[in-house]
Amino acid sequence: MEKIGIIDLGSNSARLVIVNLFADGYFMVVDELKESVRLGQDMERDGFLKPARVAETIKTLKMFRKLCDASGVTRIIAVATEAVRRAKNQRSFLDEIQANCGIKIRVLTAEEEAIYVYRGVINSMDIPKGIVLEIGGGSTKIIYYNRRNMLNYVTLPFGAVTLTGLFSGDGLKPEEQAAKVEEFFNEQLKQVEWLKEVDPDVQMIGVGGSFRNLFKIAKMVKKYPLDTVHNYKMMVEDFIPVYDMIKVLDLDKKKKIKGLSAERADILPAALAVIKSFVSFMQVDSFTFSGSGLREGIMFNQALPMTLEKPVSDVLNYSLTTLVKYYDCDENHVEHVVNLSIQLFKQLRVLHKFPRQYLKILKVAAMLHDCGMRIKYYNHQRHSWYMIMNSTLYGVTHRDIVLAAFTACCHKKEDINTYDWARYKDIVSNEDLEVVKKLGVMLRIAESLDRANSGTIKGVNCDILGDSVIMKTEVVGDASLEIRNAMKAATEFRKFFHKNLEIL
Repeated sequence: MEKIGIIDLGSNSARLVIVNLFADGYFMVVDELKESVRLGQDMERDGFLKPARVAETIKTLKMFRKLCDASGVTRIIAVATEAVRRAKNQRSFLDEIQANCGIKIRVLTAEEEAIYVYRGVINSMDIPKGIVLEIGGGSTKIIYYNRRNMLNYVTLPFGAVTLTGLFSGDGLKPEEQAAKVEEFFNEQLKQVEWLKEVDPDVQMIGVGGSFRNLFKIAKMVKKYPLDTVHNYKMMVEDFIPVYDMIKVLDLDKKKKIKGLSAERADILPAALAVIKSFVSFMQVDSFTFSGSGLREGIMFNQALPMTLEKPVSDVLNYSLTTLVKYYDCDENHVEHVVNLSIQLFKQLRVLHKFPRQYLKILKVAAMLHDCGMRIKYYNHQRHSWYMIMNSTLYGVTHRDIVLAAFTACCHKKEDINTYDWARYKDIVSNEDLEVVKKLGVMLRIAESLDRANSGTIKGVNCDILGDSVIMKTEVVGDASLEIRNAMKAATEFRKFFHKNLEIL
């Protein structure tokens, strides 16, 4: 395993993420540090990075270097984006960082930056056709892809910091400033010819700190129960009231908004105005948040060099395998339980009548059903529930995550806390509770059929005869332990499937 540090020096903030790279192509973020440096502030006048901003950046990078050294980081990959890319004093700035911090920074071209953002999105989201809006401090990127291939991109040389500075004078009220940003951005969009050729059913994807802050505000407004920004879907009709509320406030009032970072309070209205202009121009009715962007694009390329040529083919499976390895689950047992669960799902379809997409939920639950043992064996199904709810899972919706977590919680017994279930009423329905219980029974049987973690039972064949399900096992060796344990689920099986269970 190798530990690397990735530094992203943007126009508004500097970020360090420390990442463990596993030998077989997987990675996990293990630490992060973020500081607001406002490197791009006041550059519009003469194109030079200002001494105070440079000094703040060097101070921050020294802290990053200290954390990397203390954490055992063996390699630092540092990149800079729009502000440094445009700076007339770029070379002296980079030399000063090298001399003071011992960090060599690579200035990304606009194309390289767009490609990294695209790779972060495409390797972590199961959205085959999307248009990405990434709002930085000094630039805004729009990336269009279809069939998991990047088709077009544009980098507009202004972002939340520069737009705020551009329209903050002239004694304009906050809402007038926001209207000016909207109008200005709309004019810029009209000049991007290829936007007119984007498919009308494309899914908009939001990337960057402004979207993360918007999620935190939306979470507070809607009392949303999950903390996961990745794959959160927001309707435009829900976005507009948030935007209208924020754009009229002065700075002091914005800083008091729960969920809004105080260091971003002054520039968020400009970012929201960009979003408003974009959703109106593209005529979309919703957008999905991505927690992955430039830094994750670098992580994927470092851990899995094949992503330099083509994206991960199965986003969900890659994500699940990463967690199985990170939580040190028994990989052979996991694979066996997944296979048996899939067999049961398919062979009992005439009873449960679930569409194919529910198989994805069962697979997530089956792969992570034992991860709670990293906390404690006793009642580990409850710990697995919490860990699935809070893990970084790619390629699944928030609803899928909730259903999979509750399904995993049932793999020892029917163990659904009604209070916990009620907390997620805005994500799942009462009808979903029956789905979870049926999937949970299938998972419990599958897990029991590999009770000794030995792979004794290779497969099952189910015959539905009258009021009974006859489950015939394909075994290698003595399977009495496995069958005895699986039969303990017979009462629950009868309760939810209305059939007696016999296992041979």
